[in-house]
Amino acid sequence: MLETNLKVINPLGLHARAAAQLVKLANSFNSEIRLTRTDNLVIADAKSILSVLTLAAGKGVELKLTVEGSDEKQAFEAIKEIFRKGFGEI
Repeated sequence: MLETNLKVINPLGLHARAAAQLVKLANSFNSEIRLTRTDNLVIADAKSILSVLTLAAGKGVELKLTVEGSDEKQAFEAIKEIFRKGFGEI
């Protein structure tokens, strides 16, 4: 299992389009991928758009990424990268 903290840096936060990108990416891996808000401990399955949107993660929100499974290293790096690039919005 791999874990790290990520910060939402894109101006609009984890809105519908960004969430859809995340879900599409997460579903390309076999591993279980979870995001947890560090301030209120809401947990989301990164493979579910409704679950991701319940995070209500605006700009500046910190999330804990947890990845576990057969391709966890690749999934971990890919998810970190999409957050680092601000979902292509910055």
